[in-house]
Amino acid sequence: MTYKATPFILLDGQAREAIRFYESALGAQVVLVKTYGEAPDADDQGLSAEARERVTHSVLVFGGAELYVADCLPGEPAHAGPRVQICITAPDVAASTRIFDALRDGGEVVAPLAPIYFSPAYGIVRDKFGVTFQIFTERPAAN
Repeated sequence: MTYKATPFILLDGQAREAIRFYESALGAQVVLVKTYGEAPDADDQGLSAEARERVTHSVLVFGGAELYVADCLPGEPAHAGPRVQICITAPDVAASTRIFDALRDGGEVVAPLAPIYFSPAYGIVRDKFGVTFQIFTERPAAN
């Protein structure tokens, strides 16, 4: 049996904005977006118009990775915090720089993208949604 762990970003009404942002910043492809209003029992739940439009699940793919983004229902807590970080491994410094710069737009640099003993370019950035990303660059293969 094979298992897979996928980062899941839970927001409070900002999922659609985050999806557009990650499409642009990461070059992600959106393969699925479902709303609370599309649920089979949505009519029985008494959801507000706002709640019906919120994203209950989405799947974004970039490279060989998946990222899930969704909204909580209005009034439910969506706790922000640094307990989980997403590490993106890029093949070269140019790719790392592009991703780092895109994610820091409206966000905050935690550690600048720079050479470090284990990577030709490594940095940490918190995006405008409060999600922390570590950007790691692979070393070129030895000849």
